[in-house]
Amino acid sequence: MDIILVPGFWLDASSWEGVAPALEAAGHQTHPLTLPGKESVDAGRADINLQDHIDAVVAVLDGMPGKVVLVGHSGGGAIIHGAVDARPDKVERAIYVDSGPLGEGGVINDELRAVGEDVPLPSWEDFDDADLVDLDDGLRQAFRSRAVPEPRGVAYGRQHLHDERRYDVPVTVITCEFPSAMLREWIDAGSPFVAELARIRDVEYIDLPTGHWPQFTKPAQLARAILAAVNRTGFDRV
Repeated sequence: MDIILVPGFWLDASSWEGVAPALEAAGHQTHPLTLPGKESVDAGRADINLQDHIDAVVAVLDGMPGKVVLVGHSGGGAIIHGAVDARPDKVERAIYVDSGPLGEGGVINDELRAVGEDVPLPSWEDFDDADLVDLDDGLRQAFRSRAVPEPRGVAYGRQHLHDERRYDVPVTVITCEFPSAMLREWIDAGSPFVAELARIRDVEYIDLPTGHWPQFTKPAQLARAILAAVNRTGFDRV
């Protein structure tokens, strides 16, 4: 199976280096992406928006001979959902890593501080304690040294969706910062935060307790969770 790995904010393809080898050892082909404007700290980001990142994923999808699995971490969840909407017939499963699908008109995070057209990685004090679980000083230093500013147009841009067949694509949500039981409580309560997820017809949850960056804090466990979703075996469904 071809697996496209979409990183979250401030990260590029190399952020999946602790996860991809286990997926490949299981016989899958991985395609970790570096999205436009995130090639380097010095890359131009002024004209890049959310749709540009979605289009970059769709371009890779269109180059694949068959169906693929999409994996999106954090803000990458909104991006893969846009790609599912654009190509619902090309996606076998969408896997959201501590993230979820962003509905029509939503933004990923317009509260992040921008410097011109860049959204730099904030200081650690700006994150919630739950974000930083297991992210020790060494991992924080490594993360900050590899971080690339996110294009402002991606963080602040609005999602636009067109094809309701996106709700037919099976979804796995890998929950890290909070348990899946809490997510289901929000769905049952009709929270707008999970309104788009609530409309998807086939959703499964895998709990992976850690902070917001499991590809750094628990890469082996994250790889196993992704494999379980791809193979639909090996993990108890909740």
